[in-house]
Amino acid sequence: MPAPDRTPRRVVDLSHRIRAGLVTYPGLPAPVITPHLTREDSRSHYEPGTEFAMDVITMIGNTGTYLDSPYHRYGDGADLAGLGLASLVELPAEVFHLTDLTTRGIPASVFRDRDVRGTAVLLHTGWDRHFGTPAYGVDAPFLSAEGVAYLVEQGAALVGIDSLNIDEVVPHGPRPAHSGLLGAGIHVVEHLTNLGELPASGARFTAAPPAIEGFGTFPVRAYATLG
Repeated sequence: MPAPDRTPRRVVDLSHRIRAGLVTYPGLPAPVITPHLTREDSRSHYEPGTEFAMDVITMIGNTGTYLDSPYHRYGDGADLAGLGLASLVELPAEVFHLTDLTTRGIPASVFRDRDVRGTAVLLHTGWDRHFGTPAYGVDAPFLSAEGVAYLVEQGAALVGIDSLNIDEVVPHGPRPAHSGLLGAGIHVVEHLTNLGELPASGARFTAAPPAIEGFGTFPVRAYATLG
């Protein structure tokens, strides 16, 4: 009888930590964390030696590393509660390491030699090194319109990026990535990190938000498993 495979599974955290005052996207409000019940106050409610803390966090859904559902872009699209877990958990990941790309817009040509159907397409630009600094919001990489069209045509399940926005941020400009991907039911995850730790193929990707009705985007604990 063959010996069981005891190769340890490796888990890579791909999420930024959320803390009070964190600026994820310039111009959006930062999270505020306040106590609802302090440990000290809780002591009067329980037997001696027992205490709890309950806290309130006020934040916009676009905080930290978050997932966009179709409802974020389209009023009749699926909200967070309408997303099937099978489309969020243990997706085969195709990671595109693009730190040496010479253009800000990621072209379709980088995808053409890989099969992306049903996969989480993860775009490693290296821009996460600027997260939390003013530089993060200046000239950030994004997915080009032709890249969007190709991924929709090829049937990607999810597209994630370690940059400010999957679209080019232009005041009053178009949003072809959000429009095209979410319109096709392809989930979007923005502000990833640590993608450089993943191989081009072979990892499994998970990014599941809470099932909130009438809500389009929310932070996730995105991670990849190897082995």
